[in-house]
Amino acid sequence: MVHTCVVAGCRNRRIPGTSLSFYRFPRDPDRKQRWIAAVNREGWLPNDGSRLCSTHFISGAQPTLSIKQFINEQCAIQFTFEVDHDVAQSASSSSTSDNGEESEPVSSDSKDRGGKPGKRSAAEPDNYEDVLKILKKENRALRESVDKMSLSETSFRNDPEKVRFYTGLPNYFVFETVMWLLAPHMNGTKNMVKLSMFQQLLLTLMRLRLDLKNQDLAYRFGVKVGTVTRTVLRMVNVMSTTLVPTAVFWPSRAELRKNLPAALHSTYPDCAVIIDCFRVTLEKPGSEVNFNTLKYMIGMAPQGVVTFVSRGSPGSVSDKSLAEGCGFLGKLLPGDVVLADKDLDIGESVAAHGALLKNTGCDGGEGSEGSDGISLTDISPERLSVRRHVERVVSMVKLRYSMLTGPVEVPFTAAERSSNIFTFDKIVQVACALNNLCISAAPLE
Repeated sequence: MVHTCVVAGCRNRRIPGTSLSFYRFPRDPDRKQRWIAAVNREGWLPNDGSRLCSTHFISGAQPTLSIKQFINEQCAIQFTFEVDHDVAQSASSSSTSDNGEESEPVSSDSKDRGGKPGKRSAAEPDNYEDVLKILKKENRALRESVDKMSLSETSFRNDPEKVRFYTGLPNYFVFETVMWLLAPHMNGTKNMVKLSMFQQLLLTLMRLRLDLKNQDLAYRFGVKVGTVTRTVLRMVNVMSTTLVPTAVFWPSRAELRKNLPAALHSTYPDCAVIIDCFRVTLEKPGSEVNFNTLKYMIGMAPQGVVTFVSRGSPGSVSDKSLAEGCGFLGKLLPGDVVLADKDLDIGESVAAHGALLKNTGCDGGEGSEGSDGISLTDISPERLSVRRHVERVVSMVKLRYSMLTGPVEVPFTAAERSSNIFTFDKIVQVACALNNLCISAAPLE
């Protein structure tokens, strides 16, 4: 009988002369269910003739498909602990049945399941059953630990908390949507790196989200440091041209009014944007720059969505010069209210465009809620609520993607000769676009 691998898209068949092996699905219900989940075919169940070919199992090389990682982590470890010593040795030598199919290793407890008992070693201890129970318990704990540590696609698909921790995105559906959006622009790189599309995106988001060093990521993904750097730069370039234009934009006033948080209706009903300026330290300035920090201005809608990102300027540039040179002021309309949680020296520039700057922080300055000798206890609950909301919105992007806090490593401080845009400018823009895909700040009560 000719067997065909049941994995979707796999056309491997067991024919005379093939070097592939074909595996039956396990009899053990739990293991069998894990294999079915790894195949990931909706509504499908195996029959007696269903087989998995050996290309989807680990054979000393790093896996490139999620099913490889899943079966290796969830099943292969179980074999290690459950088979007898002699049987394990025979299994590792890939013993083959008469019909050319890989035979399943016989476990020491297979007798209880109706199979033939495995051969026992002459030096086997009398309390073997007790030792086996302990090993099985340790095995379960180890498998749970491996599953938590795994960076396989399958482990992310069913674990939203894991997706949030490593990528900042709310769930795997959003992650998969980003991957789908980028895929058409990554066709030319398939043969350039050994990382899958999933791994490339995950590596890049882990770099932005956790600010892991390139060497750390190289160890985690089993690649060279140079591969990590090139992967991050390539993914950031693609996201800056595909994701940023669709996710970071200035909304209409009608949209702003319709989605304005409740407390702002009575305090700042004409609020158009919340702004902030922040600096990022450069780890070691490159030959293209002669300063140690980059300064950015970002604007956010009251709901927390980033609507404006400036290009990086030398850290010594004043708030006023940055605002007047980055194009932010040109987006304001007469009557707009601009909120900030700290004193920014742009009040006159904003007023020149018919808008009003209000500082909700307590560091003093004209327009500050805590200025003019007013105690914080004298501020109305509505305005205190606004202050907390503004502070949360301003800090949200940097908290979600900690690479924005610096210091920035050398490979990301270079400036493109054609556009004179710093690589880190694109990283800031991408982080803001990713932030907009996440759940925004909680609405004001």
